[in-house]
Amino acid sequence: MSPISSPRRAQALALLEQLESGAPARVEQNLDAFHPEAAEILLGFAFTDVVSREGITLKTREMMTVAMLAASGTAPGQLEFHIRAALNNGVTEDEVVEIIFQVAVYAGIPAAMNAITAAKSAFASR
Repeated sequence: MSPISSPRRAQALALLEQLESGAPARVEQNLDAFHPEAAEILLGFAFTDVVSREGITLKTREMMTVAMLAASGTAPGQLEFHIRAALNNGVTEDEVVEIIFQVAVYAGIPAAMNAITAAKSAFASR
């Protein structure tokens, strides 16, 4: 079964490219190797149906995403990616630091420590 090609998938990949140049190829390869409908379902929902909605800027959405991923503490790879995406969309390193300090208050020091590791890596990759 070959991967689904649709306008929804294309819109999702275009938004993913906005977050980080080159990310769509990596993500597509990973998801297509898992299942031909995975990119359509997962990326379509996340990036076409939700993240591309009007009402909140992409910068604000990325700040919220960094905070939620940091607080959850369960997705270090996605946290680092979304810190880079936030930086690519107008969030400053100082704002990322402040988000992590806020996470420390409401989600705990261990979550903040893990977020610091991800942030240092994301900052270094720039």
